[in-house]
Amino acid sequence: MNHDHNIDKQKLISAFKSNSETQSKQEEQQEINDSDTSQGRFQETSSGKWPTSWSQQFFVLLRRDVKERKYESFSGLRIGQVLVVALMSGLLWYKSDMSHLQDQIGLLFFITGFWGFFPLFQAIFTFPQELMMLEKERSSGMYRLSSYFISRMVADLPMELVLPTIFLLITYFMAGLKATMINFFQTLFSLLLNVLVAQGLGLALGAVVLDQKSATTLASVIMLCFLLAGGFYVQNVPKFIAWVKYISISYYTYQLFIGSQYHSGETYPCSSGQCPIEEFPPIKQMGFDMNGQGLAAMALVIMLIGYRLIAYIALMRIGVTKKKA
Repeated sequence: MNHDHNIDKQKLISAFKSNSETQSKQEEQQEINDSDTSQGRFQETSSGKWPTSWSQQFFVLLRRDVKERKYESFSGLRIGQVLVVALMSGLLWYKSDMSHLQDQIGLLFFITGFWGFFPLFQAIFTFPQELMMLEKERSSGMYRLSSYFISRMVADLPMELVLPTIFLLITYFMAGLKATMINFFQTLFSLLLNVLVAQGLGLALGAVVLDQKSATTLASVIMLCFLLAGGFYVQNVPKFIAWVKYISISYYTYQLFIGSQYHSGETYPCSSGQCPIEEFPPIKQMGFDMNGQGLAAMALVIMLIGYRLIAYIALMRIGVTKKKA
Protein backbone atom coordinates (compact mmCIF):
# COMPACT_ATOMS: atom_id res chain seq x y z
CA MET A 1 0.00 0.00 0.00
CA ASN A 2 2.84 2.38 0.91
CA HIS A 3 4.69 1.24 -2.21
CA ASP A 4 1.71 2.21 -4.37
CA HIS A 5 1.43 5.51 -2.54
CA ASN A 6 5.08 6.31 -3.29
CA ILE A 7 4.60 5.44 -6.96
CA ASP A 8 1.57 7.78 -7.20
CA LYS A 9 3.54 10.49 -5.45
CA GLN A 10 6.42 10.19 -7.91
CA LYS A 11 3.98 10.31 -10.84
CA LEU A 12 2.43 13.49 -9.47
CA ILE A 13 5.85 15.07 -8.99
CA SER A 14 6.87 14.11 -12.53
CA ALA A 15 3.62 15.42 -13.97
CA PHE A 16 4.00 18.65 -12.03
CA LYS A 17 7.56 19.14 -13.30
CA SER A 18 6.46 18.37 -16.86
CA ASN A 19 3.54 20.79 -16.69
CA SER A 20 5.74 23.46 -15.11
CA GLU A 21 8.32 23.15 -17.88
CA THR A 22 5.60 23.29 -20.53
CA GLN A 23 3.96 26.28 -18.91
CA SER A 24 7.33 28.02 -18.56
CA LYS A 25 8.06 27.49 -22.26
CA GLN A 26 4.62 28.79 -23.18
CA GLU A 27 5.12 31.88 -21.02
CA GLU A 28 8.54 32.52 -22.58
CA GLN A 29 7.05 32.16 -26.05
CA GLN A 30 4.18 34.48 -25.11
CA GLU A 31 6.65 37.07 -23.83
CA ILE A 32 8.55 36.89 -27.12
CA ASN A 33 5.31 37.27 -29.07
CA ASP A 34 4.17 40.16 -26.90
CA SER A 35 7.55 41.82 -27.30
CA ASP A 36 7.40 41.45 -31.05
CA THR A 37 3.83 42.76 -31.07
CA SER A 38 4.58 45.78 -28.90
CA GLN A 39 7.61 46.72 -30.98
CA GLY A 40 5.92 46.46 -34.32
CA ARG A 41 2.40 45.19 -34.21
CA PHE A 42 1.43 46.81 -37.45
CA GLN A 43 4.88 46.91 -39.06
CA GLU A 44 5.40 45.70 -42.58
CA THR A 45 6.95 42.32 -43.25
CA SER A 46 10.07 41.91 -45.36
CA SER A 47 7.85 41.39 -48.39
CA GLY A 48 6.48 44.93 -47.99
CA LYS A 49 2.95 43.96 -46.99
CA TRP A 50 1.09 45.07 -43.86
CA PRO A 51 0.51 42.17 -41.42
CA THR A 52 -2.99 43.48 -40.66
CA SER A 53 -5.62 44.46 -43.18
CA TRP A 54 -6.80 48.02 -43.75
CA SER A 55 -10.21 47.18 -42.31
CA GLN A 56 -8.70 45.79 -39.09
CA GLN A 57 -6.66 48.94 -38.60
CA PHE A 58 -9.67 51.09 -39.43
CA PHE A 59 -12.01 49.48 -36.87
CA VAL A 60 -9.40 49.48 -34.08
CA LEU A 61 -8.66 53.17 -34.67
CA LEU A 62 -12.37 53.96 -35.04
CA ARG A 63 -13.15 52.49 -31.61
CA ARG A 64 -10.31 54.48 -30.10
CA ASP A 65 -11.41 57.71 -31.78
CA VAL A 66 -15.02 57.31 -30.65
CA LYS A 67 -13.97 56.70 -27.04
CA GLU A 68 -11.67 59.73 -27.07
CA ARG A 69 -13.95 62.14 -28.90
CA LYS A 70 -17.39 61.45 -27.48
CA TYR A 71 -16.71 63.22 -24.20
CA GLU A 72 -15.12 66.20 -25.93
CA SER A 73 -17.81 66.55 -28.59
CA PHE A 74 -20.67 66.25 -26.12
CA SER A 75 -19.11 68.08 -23.20
CA GLY A 76 -21.48 70.05 -20.98
CA LEU A 77 -19.75 73.29 -21.91
CA ARG A 78 -20.13 72.74 -25.63
CA ILE A 79 -23.75 71.61 -25.39
CA GLY A 80 -24.56 74.55 -23.12
CA GLN A 81 -22.97 76.98 -25.57
CA VAL A 82 -25.06 75.70 -28.47
CA LEU A 83 -28.30 75.63 -26.48
CA VAL A 84 -27.84 79.18 -25.17
CA VAL A 85 -27.14 80.57 -28.65
CA ALA A 86 -30.07 78.60 -30.11
CA LEU A 87 -32.51 79.87 -27.48
CA MET A 88 -31.25 83.45 -27.72
CA SER A 89 -31.56 83.38 -31.51
CA GLY A 90 -35.07 81.96 -31.29
CA LEU A 91 -36.11 84.63 -28.80
CA LEU A 92 -34.57 87.55 -30.71
CA TRP A 93 -36.20 86.46 -33.98
CA TYR A 94 -39.34 85.08 -32.32
CA LYS A 95 -42.18 84.59 -34.81
CA SER A 96 -40.67 86.81 -37.49
CA ASP A 97 -42.59 86.84 -40.78
CA MET A 98 -42.59 88.33 -44.28
CA SER A 99 -43.28 91.78 -42.85
CA HIS A 100 -39.82 91.55 -41.27
CA LEU A 101 -38.06 90.02 -44.25
CA GLN A 102 -34.76 91.75 -43.59
CA ASP A 103 -34.72 90.30 -40.08
CA GLN A 104 -35.33 86.77 -41.37
CA ILE A 105 -32.51 87.10 -43.87
CA GLY A 106 -30.29 88.41 -41.07
CA LEU A 107 -31.03 85.27 -39.05
CA LEU A 108 -30.12 83.04 -41.98
CA PHE A 109 -26.80 84.81 -42.38
CA PHE A 110 -26.13 84.67 -38.63
CA ILE A 111 -26.60 80.88 -38.72
CA THR A 112 -24.20 80.76 -41.66
CA GLY A 113 -21.56 82.63 -39.70
CA PHE A 114 -22.02 80.87 -36.37
CA TRP A 115 -21.88 77.39 -37.89
CA GLY A 116 -18.89 78.43 -39.95
CA PHE A 117 -16.77 79.54 -37.00
CA PHE A 118 -17.90 76.91 -34.48
CA PRO A 119 -16.85 73.69 -36.30
CA LEU A 120 -13.84 75.43 -37.83
CA PHE A 121 -12.24 76.19 -34.47
CA GLN A 122 -13.17 72.78 -33.09
CA ALA A 123 -11.43 71.03 -35.99
CA ILE A 124 -8.28 73.18 -36.00
CA PHE A 125 -6.97 71.52 -32.83
CA THR A 126 -7.49 67.94 -34.01
CA PHE A 127 -4.12 67.21 -35.60
CA PRO A 128 -1.86 69.61 -33.63
CA GLN A 129 -3.02 67.93 -30.39
CA GLU A 130 -2.29 64.47 -31.81
CA LEU A 131 1.02 65.41 -33.43
CA MET A 132 3.35 63.59 -31.02
CA MET A 133 1.20 60.47 -30.96
CA LEU A 134 0.87 60.44 -34.75
CA GLU A 135 4.63 60.88 -35.25
CA LYS A 136 5.42 58.01 -32.88
CA GLU A 137 2.81 55.60 -34.19
CA ARG A 138 3.44 56.32 -37.86
CA SER A 139 7.25 56.14 -37.54
CA SER A 140 6.89 52.72 -35.90
CA GLY A 141 4.64 51.54 -38.72
CA MET A 142 1.62 50.80 -36.54
CA TYR A 143 -0.95 51.65 -39.21
CA ARG A 144 -1.52 53.22 -42.58
CA LEU A 145 -2.15 56.95 -42.68
CA SER A 146 -5.28 56.33 -44.74
CA SER A 147 -6.84 54.10 -42.07
CA TYR A 148 -6.05 56.68 -39.39
CA PHE A 149 -7.45 59.56 -41.43
CA ILE A 150 -10.65 57.83 -42.56
CA SER A 151 -11.37 56.53 -39.06
CA ARG A 152 -11.02 60.05 -37.72
CA MET A 153 -13.44 61.42 -40.33
CA VAL A 154 -16.01 58.70 -39.70
CA ALA A 155 -15.78 59.04 -35.91
CA ASP A 156 -16.29 62.81 -36.12
CA LEU A 157 -19.20 62.65 -38.54
CA PRO A 158 -22.14 61.87 -36.22
CA MET A 159 -20.67 63.93 -33.39
CA GLU A 160 -20.29 67.02 -35.54
CA LEU A 161 -23.82 66.82 -36.99
CA VAL A 162 -25.89 66.25 -33.86
CA LEU A 163 -25.44 69.70 -32.28
CA PRO A 164 -26.25 71.77 -35.39
CA THR A 165 -29.37 69.65 -35.90
CA ILE A 166 -30.49 70.37 -32.33
CA PHE A 167 -29.67 74.05 -32.83
CA LEU A 168 -31.83 74.27 -35.94
CA LEU A 169 -34.74 72.39 -34.36
CA ILE A 170 -34.86 75.00 -31.60
CA THR A 171 -34.20 78.15 -33.61
CA TYR A 172 -36.08 77.32 -36.79
CA PHE A 173 -39.56 77.00 -35.34
CA MET A 174 -39.14 79.68 -32.66
CA ALA A 175 -38.08 82.19 -35.30
CA GLY A 176 -41.10 81.52 -37.50
CA LEU A 177 -39.29 80.21 -40.56
CA LYS A 178 -41.38 78.17 -42.99
CA ALA A 179 -42.80 75.28 -41.01
CA THR A 180 -42.97 72.72 -43.81
CA MET A 181 -40.94 69.53 -44.00
CA ILE A 182 -39.44 70.39 -47.37
CA ASN A 183 -38.25 73.84 -46.31
CA PHE A 184 -36.94 72.58 -42.99
CA PHE A 185 -34.94 69.72 -44.48
CA GLN A 186 -33.57 71.95 -47.24
CA THR A 187 -32.34 74.32 -44.55
CA LEU A 188 -30.98 71.44 -42.45
CA PHE A 189 -29.15 69.96 -45.44
CA SER A 190 -27.58 73.35 -46.18
CA LEU A 191 -26.54 73.77 -42.55
CA LEU A 192 -24.96 70.31 -42.24
CA LEU A 193 -23.10 70.76 -45.51
CA ASN A 194 -21.81 74.10 -44.24
CA VAL A 195 -20.65 72.44 -40.99
CA LEU A 196 -18.78 69.68 -42.81
CA VAL A 197 -17.05 72.12 -45.16
CA ALA A 198 -16.04 74.44 -42.29
CA GLN A 199 -14.74 71.42 -40.39
CA GLY A 200 -12.73 70.39 -43.45
CA LEU A 201 -11.17 73.84 -43.63
CA GLY A 202 -10.22 73.58 -39.96
CA LEU A 203 -8.67 70.14 -40.49
CA ALA A 204 -6.68 71.41 -43.47
CA LEU A 205 -5.37 74.48 -41.63
CA GLY A 206 -4.48 72.44 -38.55
CA ALA A 207 -2.65 69.81 -40.63
CA VAL A 208 -0.74 72.35 -42.73
CA VAL A 209 0.27 74.74 -39.93
CA LEU A 210 0.48 72.30 -36.97
CA ASP A 211 0.70 75.21 -34.53
CA GLN A 212 -2.50 75.99 -32.67
CA LYS A 213 -1.99 79.73 -32.24
CA SER A 214 -0.88 80.31 -35.82
CA ALA A 215 -3.65 78.12 -37.22
CA THR A 216 -6.28 79.91 -35.11
CA THR A 217 -5.12 83.32 -36.28
CA LEU A 218 -5.07 82.26 -39.92
CA ALA A 219 -8.52 80.67 -39.61
CA SER A 220 -9.97 83.86 -38.11
CA VAL A 221 -8.69 85.95 -41.01
CA ILE A 222 -9.91 83.50 -43.65
CA MET A 223 -13.38 83.07 -42.15
CA LEU A 224 -13.85 86.82 -41.66
CA CYS A 225 -12.95 87.35 -45.31
CA PHE A 226 -15.47 84.67 -46.28
CA LEU A 227 -18.18 86.36 -44.17
CA LEU A 228 -17.49 89.81 -45.60
CA ALA A 229 -17.75 88.40 -49.12
CA GLY A 230 -20.82 86.32 -48.21
CA GLY A 231 -23.31 88.68 -49.87
CA PHE A 232 -25.12 90.03 -46.80
CA TYR A 233 -23.02 93.00 -45.70
CA VAL A 234 -22.04 94.25 -49.17
CA GLN A 235 -24.07 93.77 -52.34
CA ASN A 236 -22.12 96.05 -54.70
CA VAL A 237 -18.63 94.60 -54.54
CA PRO A 238 -15.92 96.07 -56.84
CA LYS A 239 -15.05 93.73 -59.69
CA PHE A 240 -11.36 93.46 -58.81
CA ILE A 241 -12.21 91.85 -55.45
CA ALA A 242 -15.52 90.15 -56.34
CA TRP A 243 -13.73 86.84 -56.99
CA VAL A 244 -13.40 86.26 -53.23
CA LYS A 245 -17.05 85.23 -52.95
CA TYR A 246 -16.45 82.28 -55.26
CA ILE A 247 -14.13 80.69 -52.69
CA SER A 248 -16.29 81.69 -49.72
CA ILE A 249 -18.07 78.99 -47.74
CA SER A 250 -20.44 81.63 -46.36
CA TYR A 251 -21.48 82.82 -49.82
CA TYR A 252 -22.63 79.41 -51.03
CA THR A 253 -24.28 78.46 -47.74
CA TYR A 254 -26.13 81.77 -47.58
CA GLN A 255 -27.33 81.20 -51.15
CA LEU A 256 -28.65 77.76 -50.20
CA PHE A 257 -30.40 79.21 -47.14
CA ILE A 258 -32.12 81.84 -49.27
CA GLY A 259 -33.31 79.18 -51.70
CA SER A 260 -34.59 76.99 -48.87
CA GLN A 261 -36.95 79.71 -47.58
CA TYR A 262 -38.04 81.85 -50.51
CA HIS A 263 -39.32 81.01 -53.97
CA SER A 264 -40.29 82.90 -57.08
CA GLY A 265 -43.90 84.11 -57.06
CA GLU A 266 -44.00 84.97 -53.37
CA THR A 267 -44.57 88.56 -52.22
CA TYR A 268 -43.66 90.65 -49.21
CA PRO A 269 -45.16 93.90 -47.80
CA CYS A 270 -43.51 97.01 -49.22
CA SER A 271 -44.25 100.73 -49.55
CA SER A 272 -46.34 100.13 -52.69
CA GLY A 273 -48.32 97.27 -51.16
CA GLN A 274 -47.08 93.81 -52.12
CA CYS A 275 -43.82 93.38 -54.03
CA PRO A 276 -42.32 90.26 -55.65
CA ILE A 277 -39.88 88.67 -53.26
CA GLU A 278 -37.28 88.27 -55.99
CA GLU A 279 -37.09 92.08 -56.14
CA PHE A 280 -36.03 92.39 -52.49
CA PRO A 281 -32.42 93.71 -52.80
CA PRO A 282 -30.53 91.04 -50.77
CA ILE A 283 -32.50 88.25 -52.45
CA LYS A 284 -32.21 89.79 -55.91
CA GLN A 285 -28.46 89.99 -55.50
CA MET A 286 -28.15 86.34 -54.42
CA GLY A 287 -30.91 84.75 -56.52
CA PHE A 288 -32.61 81.46 -55.82
CA ASP A 289 -33.01 79.75 -59.18
CA MET A 290 -32.47 75.99 -59.31
CA ASN A 291 -29.28 76.24 -61.36
CA GLY A 292 -27.73 78.60 -58.85
CA GLN A 293 -28.75 76.34 -55.98
CA GLY A 294 -27.25 73.31 -57.68
CA LEU A 295 -23.98 75.10 -58.39
CA ALA A 296 -23.77 76.32 -54.79
CA ALA A 297 -24.28 72.80 -53.44
CA MET A 298 -21.73 71.41 -55.91
CA ALA A 299 -19.18 74.06 -54.91
CA LEU A 300 -19.56 73.12 -51.23
CA VAL A 301 -19.20 69.41 -52.00
CA ILE A 302 -15.97 70.13 -53.91
CA MET A 303 -14.70 72.14 -50.94
CA LEU A 304 -15.71 69.35 -48.56
CA ILE A 305 -13.56 66.87 -50.47
CA GLY A 306 -10.80 69.33 -51.37
CA TYR A 307 -10.08 70.55 -47.83
CA ARG A 308 -9.85 66.99 -46.52
CA LEU A 309 -7.56 66.02 -49.37
CA ILE A 310 -5.27 68.94 -48.45
CA ALA A 311 -5.29 67.79 -44.82
CA TYR A 312 -4.39 64.23 -45.84
CA ILE A 313 -1.52 65.33 -48.07
CA ALA A 314 -0.20 67.60 -45.30
CA LEU A 315 -0.24 64.71 -42.80
CA MET A 316 1.88 62.53 -45.08
CA ARG A 317 5.00 64.39 -43.93
CA ILE A 318 4.45 63.42 -40.26
CA GLY A 319 6.29 60.36 -38.96
CA VAL A 320 7.51 59.51 -42.45
CA THR A 321 8.93 56.00 -42.82
CA LYS A 322 9.90 53.87 -45.77
CA LYS A 323 6.44 52.40 -45.67
CA LYS A 324 3.72 53.62 -47.93
CA ALA A 325 0.90 55.67 -46.41
